[in-house]
Amino acid sequence: MTNADRSGRPTEAFGATAVGGTHARLRIACLGLWLIVAALAARQVAVVLGSPRGERLTDLETWVGPNGVLHVTGSLYDSTRFTGTPFGGLVLKPLTRAAEQALGWGWTFGTLLLVVALGLVAARALPQPIGRRTALLAAPVAIGLLMLSLPVRNTLWLGQTSIIPVLLVLLGCFVAHGQRTSGLLIGVAAALQPTLLLFTPLLWFTGRRRAALSTGVTFAACSVLAWAAMPHDSHTYWVHHMAGVGLGGRADDLGNQSLHGALLRLGLNGPLEVALFLALGAAAAVLALRRAVRCFDDGQLLLAVAITGCAAIVVSPTAWQHQLLWVLLAVVGRAGRRACDRYVWPVAVILVMTLPARTMVPDMPSLDPLRTNLVLLAALAAATAVPFLSRTSPHYQSPTPTEYAPTAPARFRRIPLVPFLRRVLTRPNLLLELLLLRVTYAAYSQVRLAATGGSISAGRAEAEENGRQILGLERALHIDIEHWANHTVVKIDWLRNFSDFYYESFHFVAPLTVLAVLYWRRPAAYRWARSALGLATLLALVGFWLYPLAPPRLMPTLGFIDTVHGVQDFSQPDYGTLTALTNQYAAMPSLHFGWSLWCGVVIAVLARRWWIKALGMLHPLFTATAIVVTANHWVLDAAGGAVVVGAGFALTYLLSGPRAATAAAAEREHTPTRKPVHS
Repeated sequence: MTNADRSGRPTEAFGATAVGGTHARLRIACLGLWLIVAALAARQVAVVLGSPRGERLTDLETWVGPNGVLHVTGSLYDSTRFTGTPFGGLVLKPLTRAAEQALGWGWTFGTLLLVVALGLVAARALPQPIGRRTALLAAPVAIGLLMLSLPVRNTLWLGQTSIIPVLLVLLGCFVAHGQRTSGLLIGVAAALQPTLLLFTPLLWFTGRRRAALSTGVTFAACSVLAWAAMPHDSHTYWVHHMAGVGLGGRADDLGNQSLHGALLRLGLNGPLEVALFLALGAAAAVLALRRAVRCFDDGQLLLAVAITGCAAIVVSPTAWQHQLLWVLLAVVGRAGRRACDRYVWPVAVILVMTLPARTMVPDMPSLDPLRTNLVLLAALAAATAVPFLSRTSPHYQSPTPTEYAPTAPARFRRIPLVPFLRRVLTRPNLLLELLLLRVTYAAYSQVRLAATGGSISAGRAEAEENGRQILGLERALHIDIEHWANHTVVKIDWLRNFSDFYYESFHFVAPLTVLAVLYWRRPAAYRWARSALGLATLLALVGFWLYPLAPPRLMPTLGFIDTVHGVQDFSQPDYGTLTALTNQYAAMPSLHFGWSLWCGVVIAVLARRWWIKALGMLHPLFTATAIVVTANHWVLDAAGGAVVVGAGFALTYLLSGPRAATAAAAEREHTPTRKPVHS
């Protein structure tokens, strides 16, 4: 009787049922992830092998092409763009001959198998103890991230061999039995990529001295063997080019994400650049090895290996994109004491390693040093700067929890539709917000650019036809005031200048200012407002895609005057479809008006003083006037903007319920006050 709950069922049986349900859900989730991995692998194979012969596996042509390694009798470095070590040229010939016979199929599938093996070893190497959920999901998640990463995609596309050294190091650290075997595998990896010799001091200072000696001996033996077999090539690589410096592409190319490449891109050269590279590289290597040893002693061996690999990227003379997998392995490190900070490092690493640098950082001249060295900076941060938590820290397993608002009753049943989207009261991590904001805006820009209605000419024809439909509807509703308003304002210089200034200046400034103030002063309201803005923008993108629309200024027969952009040359067939920044036919709905209305609603709801509320509502009024009188939007575009903003607020309410402030106030109202007890 004591073990039965109110329903009459034994507590143990109820718990067993719950545990069984959890395990079933885990198995379903695991199966789903493996299916995603299979789909990613199939897509990679289709993309690579579906491309023309001369456009795929181009680096494999270094081996199997007419002037490749397999077909020349001279030096590896004289007749090809081969940049590997002489030992690599010696041992990889049999593999490339098989790849030549299979016309790339064998090479591509072999590379995929290496990626799977790498993901399985990395998942196995996670620091213990780990929960059942992590154990089941780690392998497919690791393989999926590897498939999506730019280094693996580059490796598959180019036909590179850069996964082999990384896999050899992981096998030596986590799979091999005995220190000598471990050192043998790592030594072979170093013979293929000499900067991996950094693992030798890591092994030495962590007490694995036999493995360190075995690594050094294996590296030396492989290099001597290659020298005996190919003395001329070995002299070219080790002496003439000083361990491969200057082989292949230009060292200052954007693809070279080493410290040497970054210094060259900054304009340094000659003895000063060499001295600075050696000094900074040595300092980074020492700091990284100290951190790696501490991680090893703490039981985080995979993180120690990743930190050392990131240091190898920094100190390498050339680190091309397909050689940068070490940065992705550093995702296992935990940083941040608060729960909301815990995701910053893994999200940043995944975004840097899966998205182009131009997506992460705006294409502005002032940000060139950041954008062109983004992966290097991530490797440098992992090696020397990110404050990874020790497993002995109380925050390692249990970060400071996020504070949520109490659940408040909604006006309708079954709201919120997604109960786990609870209202958060604490301020989110700023860096994470900026990362997500930048990636979201980059995706928004790409969708606007893509929403052209097919080809350039077809997009223009469809957009102009839709413009005539909008004008006809406005005439039926007697709201076709655009031509009158445009020509009236053109005659008044100060009003025209004010309208142009307002149109160009406040579209981004006002929403960003509102978000910044809310983030600093009202963090709970910030999350509510940000979600509504994001959903409204997403709905607007759907409108841009489905209904490309020419604004009044791009309707050549209607006589509008573009006060912002100047006189238009409609003889250009592609004018108006695309510019360097945006799609000019993404007019319905108007986000110029939509974002301004969002600002006005947020200020009206959250501001405490009536005059601030009134000023906030003036912004959408001025914006609506500006977009019409400058001939950049139809009146119905503003109506469409209002619809998507209203839908954004409504969806936010439906998905996650009342605002956090409303929920907290409701909790205070329903909490009985305790009366004082008088003696």
